[in-house]
Amino acid sequence: MLLLLSVTGLVAMVASPQPKEVSMKDILATTLLLAIAITGTAAEPKTEHTFQLAKGEKRPAATIDDAAWLAGSWTGTAFGQRFEEVWNPPSAGTMIGFFKLIGEEGVVFYELLLLSVEGGSLSLKVKHFNADFTAWEEKADFVNFRLVKKEDDALHFGGLSFYLRKDGSMDGYIVMKDGGEVREHHLEYTRR
Repeated sequence: MLLLLSVTGLVAMVASPQPKEVSMKDILATTLLLAIAITGTAAEPKTEHTFQLAKGEKRPAATIDDAAWLAGSWTGTAFGQRFEEVWNPPSAGTMIGFFKLIGEEGVVFYELLLLSVEGGSLSLKVKHFNADFTAWEEKADFVNFRLVKKEDDALHFGGLSFYLRKDGSMDGYIVMKDGGEVREHHLEYTRR
């Protein structure tokens, strides 16, 4: 979803049969490391638009209905390329989604997204796949973004935030490490 990004788009490449140019691989691989490294509990700013838990704080209480506004079909831009993301409405205590990043030569990668309640708060689990559908993560592995803050029109997971705009579009922000620098990347979503 690189998370997107995709979503959610967006996130971490563990293995790739063919190295990519400037490295979407490098950018995405560092995201996995950041996702694993982000721990804590009450939200404090991480970047301009993302948050992390403050030391000693707990994750906010949340239900799957707090994320219902994500449901639907989205398209947009991220990392200088276009993407498609779709979320099913809440059912059975979860939401399922998928993300596809599309470059000039076709699909760059896919993400399978699972939003669920764990420990009374939300977790966004992301599994990545190359264009040929080979997995980045090992069979039992995934990237887990844990909710650190919620607002009526925003959900903030550790290093990944979604903001619903008044016009029904959405902004996503993901934190990635680029070289030694931590940078925030913007995903622009439009509802189809």
